[in-house]
Amino acid sequence: MSLESLVLDSQGLSGWIDRDRKVMRLLEQAERDGADLAISAATIIEVSHGGVDVARLSWLLSRVRVEAVTKESACRSAGLLKAAGLHGHEYAIDSMVAEVALRSGPVAVLTSDVDDMTKLCGRRVRIIGL
Repeated sequence: MSLESLVLDSQGLSGWIDRDRKVMRLLEQAERDGADLAISAATIIEVSHGGVDVARLSWLLSRVRVEAVTKESACRSAGLLKAAGLHGHEYAIDSMVAEVALRSGPVAVLTSDVDDMTKLCGRRVRIIGL
């Protein structure tokens, strides 16, 4: 991969929680390459539900860089939405994930939303689809 950072969206984090084979292989490769794992704090909200293994989530969060959503990052995320011609709650967390990725580099995003992430990040970020 030759990455400095690998940013996970909710599907990437969910796959890690659930020990999804594809996600685990990608994360093992990232670890071998010395890549830093990162998420937006908003991703924690998106993966949290009644069936989530809270103990495993807590442990995984101790192993990943969690980027806060600040006023500044929220404004940058809103700008990404506007530039991509997207709006609304459907894309809000994706834009926060994209914002984290765009200020980390070289970087890839592990995502199930390849089209949306491509619109938000352009060619500046490597998109790895799940």
